[in-house]
Amino acid sequence: MRTFVHGAAVWEVSRPRWPSRVPGVAMAGFRVGALDALRMVPHPAVTLLVDFGPGSPVLDDATGRQQRGSVVAGPGAGSGGAVWARGENVECLQVRLSPMIARAVLGVSPADLDGAVVALDDLWGREASRIRERLGEASSWHDRFALTDALLARRHEAGPPVDPEVARAWSRIIASRGLARVDGLAAEVGWSRKRLWSRFRSQLGLRPKHATKLVRFDHAAHRLVAGEATARVAADAGYADQSHLHRDVMAFTGVTPATVAAEPFLAVDDIAWPAPEHEPPANPHFPTGLG
Repeated sequence: MRTFVHGAAVWEVSRPRWPSRVPGVAMAGFRVGALDALRMVPHPAVTLLVDFGPGSPVLDDATGRQQRGSVVAGPGAGSGGAVWARGENVECLQVRLSPMIARAVLGVSPADLDGAVVALDDLWGREASRIRERLGEASSWHDRFALTDALLARRHEAGPPVDPEVARAWSRIIASRGLARVDGLAAEVGWSRKRLWSRFRSQLGLRPKHATKLVRFDHAAHRLVAGEATARVAADAGYADQSHLHRDVMAFTGVTPATVAAEPFLAVDDIAWPAPEHEPPANPHFPTGLG
């Protein structure tokens, strides 16, 4: 476990030393005494936040609605800076699920989340309560990661896979860092445009065009957090110019690129929360990103 300080908040962060047995899964554990208004940055994955400590995280959205405790956030949740996390004595485990496996693990399509934040109990019922209890009873983060990984593997094995054509289109978007030409994806996989768009949205929870924009933004945000100059990031990430990057970052986060680069993130992320030394490389099937 490592300790990070941001303002008055002191974070204790733990990362698994070994990759998940399920491709497309990344985890981290967090303990923070005072979590004060942390922005949720959109990410091209489904995010599970499972709380088990004495306190409870609270997520506020732009409409004034609140979600307390364990939650699930769909791909792209928090666009426009609409979702904020806060709480006291928060102890939780966060899981990132690639859209490729999210439907199988969740038991519902990510499309049903519609980019929103919902209670984990609404999806998993008593199983959500049982995993919280077992995480609270576990004596170490190693045991918590192992318990969670076993649960995810079991649910993944029992759930339906995505169509190979959808998987290929998603892989192309990830490999190109969001620069793949959407109009060419259908021809590449041998489907009609209408069929691919419908299956992609229903199985992964994102429209193909939005998926490319979100993946491109995620890549750019990582480079900004790493300290790279905005002009270079804009050019290398496929934006027309700095203004284009600025507009995209504002649309996704509600703040400027400079603000995004300076903030911490409640995330499974090799930049915001470095992994333990000597940890094996991240799973290549999973796009790392911000919170």
